[in-house]
Amino acid sequence: MHTLDDIIPPSKRKESDPSHSPAKEYNHRSKFPFGILSIVVLVIATSVGTLFYFSISKVEVTPNTVSAAVQNSFNASQSGGVLPFEIITAEKTASQSVTSTGTKTVNSSASGMITIYNTQKSAQKLISNTRFATTAGLIFRIHSAVTVPGGTVAKPGSVSVKVYADQNGSSYNVDPTSFTIPGFAGTPQASQVYARSTTAMTGGASGTVPVVDASVENTTKNALISALGPDLASSIQSQVPEGYVLLPGAATTTYAELAPSPSETTGMVDIKEKGTIIAVVFPNTALASAIASSTEDLHYHGEPLSLASANTLTLQSAGIPNADSKTFSFQLSGTAQLIYTVDSAKIAAAIAGETRSAAEVALTNYPEIKRAIITLRPFWRQTFPQDPASISVVVVSTR
Repeated sequence: MHTLDDIIPPSKRKESDPSHSPAKEYNHRSKFPFGILSIVVLVIATSVGTLFYFSISKVEVTPNTVSAAVQNSFNASQSGGVLPFEIITAEKTASQSVTSTGTKTVNSSASGMITIYNTQKSAQKLISNTRFATTAGLIFRIHSAVTVPGGTVAKPGSVSVKVYADQNGSSYNVDPTSFTIPGFAGTPQASQVYARSTTAMTGGASGTVPVVDASVENTTKNALISALGPDLASSIQSQVPEGYVLLPGAATTTYAELAPSPSETTGMVDIKEKGTIIAVVFPNTALASAIASSTEDLHYHGEPLSLASANTLTLQSAGIPNADSKTFSFQLSGTAQLIYTVDSAKIAAAIAGETRSAAEVALTNYPEIKRAIITLRPFWRQTFPQDPASISVVVVSTR
């Protein structure tokens, strides 16, 4: 049973409860959330640091392109100059085994076509049986007199004629090569009149050779040539130097039948065909500049250019030059897609230290730029760095 003295008024209870002392209540109310504040400051500092760390000063440039209709003549030089050229070659041999029908004894001489050149102003007459010597000393002769028109070193007069090996045998089945005229040794004509072949000499044989049915041999040769064509095209394309282009029509392919030989299988003969492809290639930028210079509508002033593709043009010429040719004249027809070359270092230097608006104006002064997209980060940055090396210039490919 409780008495009135046991009942503590509410106002007294708080005072008498140790857990509600004034000092503790004051400390509880006055405590500040320093930990939360520290986390907020750290987050802000990290965010700002990240923005600066991933800051960007970039210009994405799309080069200007122009299309030009081409129907012009051009002159190139192998020694350099405005439009240089190079000669590349590839050879492939294909064979197939067929059934032999016997053997026969042969004794024949090789023959083939050569082109005789004359750099003298006056014509040069050559009598029947004039000798032509390869670099290895093999002798071939013409069987009828010819007259080679006069010309110049840059554009020599020329005539094509058939030559015949001085002796029988397969050793005269030589690949395309250069010829001198021994009869001119010690005279000025020795360097002024010369000859070259663009196809191999064929038909030279001596001794016993296997015999194949004519129809089978002909069918086999045609099949080998069909197989060699794509293989040669792929091989020559892989030999195009970096920065050069091979135009359609700028290559010639010849085929030569090699003497049949006994197969490893008894009673079989290997039919062989050799293909040779010779191509002329040009530096991309030099050819693009030559095309632009020949097109009056472009108002070209020598800016660096390149061809977007070689397949939209066709080359035509009297013949593909060989490794010894100094000059090459040809015609081009088609449509050329020309791309202006953007110098990234020059663009970066032009906008270094400039504001966004000033850089936009500066970039309009470059004809090689079709479009430029400026990216500056963090968002409050409106000026490019003073150091051009800190500016990224990205050229967008239009090919």
